[in-house]
Amino acid sequence: MSQTDFEKAVLAVLRSLKSGEVVTYGEVAELAGYPGRARGVGRILAITPEDLPWWRVVGAGGKLRSPNPELQEHLLEMESQAN
Repeated sequence: MSQTDFEKAVLAVLRSLKSGEVVTYGEVAELAGYPGRARGVGRILAITPEDLPWWRVVGAGGKLRSPNPELQEHLLEMESQAN
């Protein structure tokens, strides 16, 4: 399946996230060069088969928006303790 420029840019940002780094969907979109496309970032995270650090991406204000917020919180806590 061919990726759009938007998808390629978002995936590059997601791959670059370091342990303990937490960003919002909007920040990922902005870093990718597509401000205002936060929902698109969420869609990419939901459908990509690539193993990405999805738990490092949160909603505006730090709200956990993943399908499994308990797991996301656990993974974030584990990284913060390791750093």
